[in-house]
Amino acid sequence: MPIKSDLVEVNIGPQHPSTHGVFRMVAVIDGERIVDVKMVVGYLHRSMEKLAEERTYTQNIPFTDRMDYLAAMTGNLGYCLSVEKLSGIEVPERGQYLRTIFAELQRVASHEMATGAFINDCGAWQTPVMWCFRDREKVLDLFEMVCGARITTNYMRIGGVAFDIPEEFLPAVDRLVNDDLPARFEELESLIVGNEIIQMRARDVGVVTPAQAINAALSGPMLRSAGIAWDIRKADPYCVYDRLNFEIPVGYNGDSYDRMVIRIEEMKQSLRIIRQCMHDLPGGPHKNEVPLAIRPPVGEAYSRVESPKGELGFYVVSDGSSAPYRWHVRAPSLINLSVLREMTVGQTIADAIVTLGSIDINVGEVDR
Repeated sequence: MPIKSDLVEVNIGPQHPSTHGVFRMVAVIDGERIVDVKMVVGYLHRSMEKLAEERTYTQNIPFTDRMDYLAAMTGNLGYCLSVEKLSGIEVPERGQYLRTIFAELQRVASHEMATGAFINDCGAWQTPVMWCFRDREKVLDLFEMVCGARITTNYMRIGGVAFDIPEEFLPAVDRLVNDDLPARFEELESLIVGNEIIQMRARDVGVVTPAQAINAALSGPMLRSAGIAWDIRKADPYCVYDRLNFEIPVGYNGDSYDRMVIRIEEMKQSLRIIRQCMHDLPGGPHKNEVPLAIRPPVGEAYSRVESPKGELGFYVVSDGSSAPYRWHVRAPSLINLSVLREMTVGQTIADAIVTLGSIDINVGEVDR
């Protein structure tokens, strides 16, 4: 007897536990298999880039907290580098080292969140993500110690960082990067990297080929999972990365499993970077004095950093006034998301959830 099989359209999101924010997928399925996917964004759009044209350069720093709010320090840094490049402002050595320390602490916090949420998406509900949250909270404690905020830190400044570190900061970082986190990473790896269920759920799921990754301008763990060792910290160094020894972890299959493992390895490399910065941290001022209503010369500048999610760039145009004439962001979450259709067609709905989780998007950065 012939079986009638009609295509069915399924909405996933915009409010859904596995869409990582207000993001919507419209999947066309044939039984369990996805035959097409449409991505719908815009539910969190706040006209941030237009609003930035009405505020001073300094007043725009908090906007960068609220794009990828899981990596506010990195957003602060990328924007300040762009304005400093436009204005020809130098940052003191101590400020450069402090920026590097906080950028790497932020990478650890962001990757902890990404890894915990990804394991959730694989079906290990709640316990692993709470373990990752526990470790992330230790990093956020350090942020609070220095600037009083845990998430929207607003810590970087044009010309340096807002505050110097208190006396108790370095001993606390030392305990975290030499005692607490190495043991936690070892524990996390023993639980998930060789876990049979995680491997069955993530191996060969959401594969990105090297050609797809390059053609779509992917970056971060998405690009490196396809075996391409591209990292802005090495390719176009900023702050003091050109003085530091660290490696770029890469994958070989381009699948969801590789992206998870890369993030764990990158956290280890971040600890290595932080230890070197603590050892070499010089004295002196933590920032240069810059007018609050700075007026950069007429011109344009683009600066980029290696955020936890990939290349985060800020393009700023000055007309000589105290507010940017144009303010545009190259957001890795948006660009990495652009290959979701290629990654999910032919897979099951359950695999699509794992694939989306492995990209590690933040919709605050996708929409802006």
